[in-house]
Amino acid sequence: MGRLFVIDLEGLVYSCKYCQTHFAVTNDIISKSFHCKHGRAYLFDNVVNVTVGEKEHRVMITGWHTVADIFCVSCGSLVGWKYEIAYDKSQKYKEGKFILERFKVLGPYGGGYDMNQNEPMTGSDDEE
Repeated sequence: MGRLFVIDLEGLVYSCKYCQTHFAVTNDIISKSFHCKHGRAYLFDNVVNVTVGEKEHRVMITGWHTVADIFCVSCGSLVGWKYEIAYDKSQKYKEGKFILERFKVLGPYGGGYDMNQNEPMTGSDDEE
């Protein structure tokens, strides 16, 4: 395996729950209204330090999508997915965007989320 290059972001960042590798900045959040099997999920315009898995078709609440799971480049943890294709016209805005599952990442103030209650375990990502 070659040398691993990791991008360090500046400002308020979301990072890997397990190894603290940076993924995204708060300014790249498009929506905090998404859900996944572990609770809340956020839609981001840009995400770094992830590898993209195989594309697959999934039926989601909003219809059929082609998505690819995304994994932390440092520790390999599954942290969300990337929308490749949205088949419903009203969902096209998701194409090329990323979902980070809140249970699997730390917020900008070091806070995580409880999988069962969707409540902050420590800190809050809504703080100013």
